[in-house]
Amino acid sequence: MWKTILIYALLLAGLTAALKFLEYKYLLRDLSLEFYLGVVAVVFTALGVWAGIRLNRKKTLVVNAPATFVLNENNVRQLGISKRELEVLGLMAQGHSNQEIAEKLFVSANTIKTHLSNLFLKLEVNKRTQAVQRAKELGLIP
Repeated sequence: MWKTILIYALLLAGLTAALKFLEYKYLLRDLSLEFYLGVVAVVFTALGVWAGIRLNRKKTLVVNAPATFVLNENNVRQLGISKRELEVLGLMAQGHSNQEIAEKLFVSANTIKTHLSNLFLKLEVNKRTQAVQRAKELGLIP
């Protein structure tokens, strides 16, 4: 904020000095100070309008298209992960709770707990976050 104020102050001083110099150099010497302040005010008003439009413009977020995910079938077979366990793993990676996963897959919460227990054993982890990280490393989830 202070940097912007300092820049505007220096520009104002520089523009006023330039106008005064031009008065003595080329223009009639009978122009009043109000004339110069009016010119400076017009210039800074135009600059303020331009900056306001530029700063308040809606910014568009450029997102790189995500690379297409390819499931590592070899790791799925080696670990013996079932299709349903893979679905549970994907939903868990999206941050869903056991109950939410159960509702999405139309099974009980206990079934989800069983799938997660099996996944933890197969991935050799103890926590959900470790399971997600390991699954990403193995190419099981995007």
